[in-house]
Amino acid sequence: MKITFLGTGTSQGIPVITCSCAVCQSADHKDKRLRVSVLLETADKTIVIDSGPDFRYQMLRSGVKDLDAILFTHEHKDHIAGLDDIRPFNYLLKKNIDIYATERVQHALRREFSYIFSEIHYPGLPQIDLHTIGDEAFQVGENEIITLDIMHYKLPILGFRIGGFTYITDAKTIPDATIEKIKGTRVLVVNALQKEPHISHFTLDEAIAFAKKIDAETTYFTHISHNLGLHEHVEKDLPANIKLAYDGLTILSE
Repeated sequence: MKITFLGTGTSQGIPVITCSCAVCQSADHKDKRLRVSVLLETADKTIVIDSGPDFRYQMLRSGVKDLDAILFTHEHKDHIAGLDDIRPFNYLLKKNIDIYATERVQHALRREFSYIFSEIHYPGLPQIDLHTIGDEAFQVGENEIITLDIMHYKLPILGFRIGGFTYITDAKTIPDATIEKIKGTRVLVVNALQKEPHISHFTLDEAIAFAKKIDAETTYFTHISHNLGLHEHVEKDLPANIKLAYDGLTILSE
C-alpha cells in the first residue's frame, strides 16, 4: 500500500492567516501544512481519509486521477469541508464515491451538505453512496478496515487500521481496548499538536509516550500546529524511529 500525506496541519493550517511567527514565515516546504488528510493507494482501491477544506488542491497537487472511497474520522470542518469537490471524479470517472462514516458524522454531512441529499437532484451535484460504520471492521474492496475508538476530548471519533498501517488524528485519550487493536502495527500515524498542554489533542510529549507504548517500526506525527516549532528543529530531537510527517511525504506499508 502506498501512503501519501496530503495534509499534516491542524485546523488553521500553516502558515496561519496574519501570523508572523518563525514557522509561518519559514521557507522550508516541510513547514507548509494543509489541513490533515491522507491518501491510501492499495492493490484495488484509492482511498482518502478525511476531505478537509484543502481537498481540491490536495488532489491536484498529488496528481490523483482516481478515487473510490472517503473514510471520515469525525465531523469537524477541517475534516469534512471539501466533500463537494468529489464532483470531477463523479463526472469524469462516471461513478459514485463511497462514503464511510458513523451515523453521527452522516447527520453532520446531511446538515452541512443538505443539497446533496435533497429530493431535487440538480445536475452536477456530488454523487455518493453512504455506508454506516461503527465498532466492527468493514471492507473496502479487498481491504479490511479496522475501526479504532478514540476520544477527541469528549467527542468520540475514529481512527483506522489497514494491515500494518494505523492512522489516528485528533486524539486526546485512547482506550485500552483500542490499544489492543493497534498492537503489531508496523507504521503508526498519530497527532502531535504542540508542546504546550491542550484540551483535545496530544501534545508532543504525549504523542511520543503513546508511540513508545505501541512500539511500531516507524511512527509519523501529523495534525501539527505552528506552535510545535520548525520541522527541522523538532525532528532532530525525536527518537530515531519517530518522524514528523510533512505534506507530500510518501511511504509504503503492508
